[in-house]
Amino acid sequence: MISHGKEIKVFTGNANRQLAENICKALNMRMGEATVTSFADGEVSVSIHETVRGADVFLIQPTCKPVNDNLMELLVMIDACKRASAGRITAVMPYFGYARQDRKAKSRDPISAKLVANLITAAGADRVLTMDLHAAQIQGFFDIPVDNLYGNPLFVDYFTNLIDGKNDEYVVVSPDVGSVSRARMFALSLGLGLAIVDKRREKANQSEVMNIIGNVSGKKVILLDDMVDTAGSLCGAANALVEKGGAVAAYACASHGVLSGPAIERINSSHISELVLLDTIPFPEGQECSKIKYISSAELFADAIERVYEEISISNLFM
Repeated sequence: MISHGKEIKVFTGNANRQLAENICKALNMRMGEATVTSFADGEVSVSIHETVRGADVFLIQPTCKPVNDNLMELLVMIDACKRASAGRITAVMPYFGYARQDRKAKSRDPISAKLVANLITAAGADRVLTMDLHAAQIQGFFDIPVDNLYGNPLFVDYFTNLIDGKNDEYVVVSPDVGSVSRARMFALSLGLGLAIVDKRREKANQSEVMNIIGNVSGKKVILLDDMVDTAGSLCGAANALVEKGGAVAAYACASHGVLSGPAIERINSSHISELVLLDTIPFPEGQECSKIKYISSAELFADAIERVYEEISISNLFM
């Protein structure tokens, strides 16, 4: 039986230190002292510089690029805290890598999301706190509690101010059929209509827009997705909405800005006026994009961490 820690401790790896610091600031507490580096051969080295015995430990580490390095950092940090007799360990993963490999798409495919869930559990985590899993059923891959927060409320607040009561000028658009449920909730919260971009994906990271379901002519559209990887789907949808559908402007938002490969170039050259992302993944170094704006998820994560620590319900954070 896991004993509840009398003291709360928050540590972070190297994946997104700025977000971890912002979460600690929102919690009005200092970051735990730890060093997470690598040996000369690339092996992860973790040193916890303060006692965690009996404590309620939260390890903030999104498994973003470099995915395998950041995942290994998290696993080693969990193991270090477990062996130091932490009372409870919660892996706070603002972005859950490998989430898109949640099923067998063809023969002999791995289900890597399940493998990662097994690794996190085997390392010694007692709980996982994440945001906007690519597939909600991944929660069932774990044999420990998983809290999956939603970024929707943060986007609703932002776009409510942008729309400023001019609801008849805007419409929410789902960039694909798989995102319809998420987009519908978003549209209902904003009091807007909903349209769908129907596309056919030829292969990974490539897609072809087929047609637009719904009327977007003369409207400003708001595309909602859970992540932006190479931005091909999002930019293709935005371009189709303007060029084929007759939309007058295109905005977009997503919880996770993976921004791999040609993503920045595609966004810069697309019809997207503004792309709003959460800070679950840091912006790629050495690149520029004036169209991208980040809003903070630190307060939401801090609220969830506080509720987990105090053993009170966090269900109202899922609304």
